[in-house]
Amino acid sequence: MKRRKILFIIAASIFLIGILFVAGINLYIINYAKPYIYTDITSLPQTYTVIIPGAKVYANNISYVVRDRIEAGVDCVNHSKALRILISGDHGRTDYDEVNQMRLYMQRIYNVQPDIIFMDHAGFSTYETMYRARDIFCVDNAVVVTQKFHLARSVYIGRKLGLNIVGYEAPELTGYSKQTHTNWNTRETLARIKAFFMVLLNSKPTYLGEQIPITGNAKDSWDMDK
Repeated sequence: MKRRKILFIIAASIFLIGILFVAGINLYIINYAKPYIYTDITSLPQTYTVIIPGAKVYANNISYVVRDRIEAGVDCVNHSKALRILISGDHGRTDYDEVNQMRLYMQRIYNVQPDIIFMDHAGFSTYETMYRARDIFCVDNAVVVTQKFHLARSVYIGRKLGLNIVGYEAPELTGYSKQTHTNWNTRETLARIKAFFMVLLNSKPTYLGEQIPITGNAKDSWDMDK
């Protein structure tokens, strides 16, 4: 019985330490990013680039999550808060293409001029999006637009990688369910832990490649001209 009690205490202690570790990193990232996050577009400082991270798209359409991010990104440009748009998403296989679906939607619905839309086809994660924004697209200062649950991690990664980046919370054009928000926040709790260690270890992205400066020709980042 005594041995079982000791094992229980050890297990409980390890579990408690783990909980505190996860909570501590999450609070650290949230508090670190908080001063750089904006919900009012009129208060948003001017930057050169708006970064729009990708998310789920379909064969001929985009998800509501992506739509909200695009709307917020276009608003940043329309309010003269940014001059260029960097769409970053997953285009790692021929049958799934976030970036072109996002670009086509942006042009079709908002009539955004193609010469300001840059595309990162290898933004497979938030970390890779920020890393490649710095190293491939030579982004220096930017605003990242995404949902509230995702924003602190995006800003944290960007700033830890040396970008002068702020975040703008994308307004929800569609009311998401309480369960959806719960699922987002649960996954994000673990995603922040992963981001913390990727930054700490200076992990490399899946792909790098030749530079395509955000100040240059947007079409250099396109893989199709339509």
